[in-house]
Amino acid sequence: MFQIAPTVTQLGTVSLPLSGFRLVTQINSKKVWDEFLVFQGASYFRGVAKGLLYGLSARGLAINTAEPAGEEFPAFTHFWIERPAPHATAIVIDALLESESITGAYRFTVQPGIVTVMEVTCTLFPRVDLHVVGIAPLTSMFLFDETNRGRLDDYRPEVHDSDGLQITSSTGEQVFRQLANPTKLQVSTFTTRPPQGFGLVQRSRDQSDFQDFEDQYERRPSAWVEPKGDWGPGAVELVEIPSGRESNDNIVAFWRPAQGLAAGHPAEYAYRLSWLAEPALPKGLGEVMATRSGASLDGKRRVFLLDIVGAGEKTDGLSVDASASAGKISNVALTSNTAMHGLRASFEIDPNNADLIEMRLRIMRGDQPVSETWLYRWTAP
Repeated sequence: MFQIAPTVTQLGTVSLPLSGFRLVTQINSKKVWDEFLVFQGASYFRGVAKGLLYGLSARGLAINTAEPAGEEFPAFTHFWIERPAPHATAIVIDALLESESITGAYRFTVQPGIVTVMEVTCTLFPRVDLHVVGIAPLTSMFLFDETNRGRLDDYRPEVHDSDGLQITSSTGEQVFRQLANPTKLQVSTFTTRPPQGFGLVQRSRDQSDFQDFEDQYERRPSAWVEPKGDWGPGAVELVEIPSGRESNDNIVAFWRPAQGLAAGHPAEYAYRLSWLAEPALPKGLGEVMATRSGASLDGKRRVFLLDIVGAGEKTDGLSVDASASAGKISNVALTSNTAMHGLRASFEIDPNNADLIEMRLRIMRGDQPVSETWLYRWTAP
């Protein structure tokens, strides 16, 4: 069963038109009706799964994100909500998206639970040629973690709604790109074919990771997108925007079609969007649970420590495959992390005056990876 609560924006004593709606159901307890989905503001919407709190947002569409001319924000202007049958487990929402450059027809079939699943279909009608389009965009906040907390004077060890971009490539490679809060706008692209899945994830799940009783960042959801059908060539794009406040959503991830969208040519997309604690990796594949960084004792190099679980804690027969686009890597090591029943990989890197370094690491047994591929973009302060 579901209940729908409209939201109305007020300006002084004047009520403005309907600005969105919220859905509630007995997602956590049969005695309590909890909110699990809200549509409000442009084409933004947020969902949660059982036991989680609101965190990152999804959007219907992104246009010209991080472009010098400025971003265009389409809005859902009309909704049609189908009345669910008694004891229904899913609810259907149709929406009209509009902006100066495009119109779109959307359908969301939503089933809340331990994983809240949204089946999304859309048909887009561009009015003009659109070269920078984001399909299934996700928006989140990353202020700092153990890799960059020295830049901000804060009593908490970490502050973020999401700490990584996770991708399962079309070939099945598991990739984890650690998020950063750069000093300059950064745009990164991954893959050339539609992946099996991608999403912004929150892996820090202990209260001690944040020491924040009020915001409870350890309960923020991850969001996972699984494309359906052939989306054609393109790339997963990650935008990281400098931010000094946790109230700013400074992380955006989406699928960018290589050819954009052509005026007068409808484009159809379908995907599954799941709100959950964390997308699962294949059994036996190690997962990077924490990344830490700091200066070496002499201050000339950067030290990186990666804690990895899921691949056992014995190092026999394992090696570290680490590389960097610039600088020089040294002192690569792999040790058991008995406290986490996992592994700890470490290395040092001398930037050699580089302004930007792309780093890559995975744990190998012979020529087979036993961990996901960790990626990190380091930028000079």
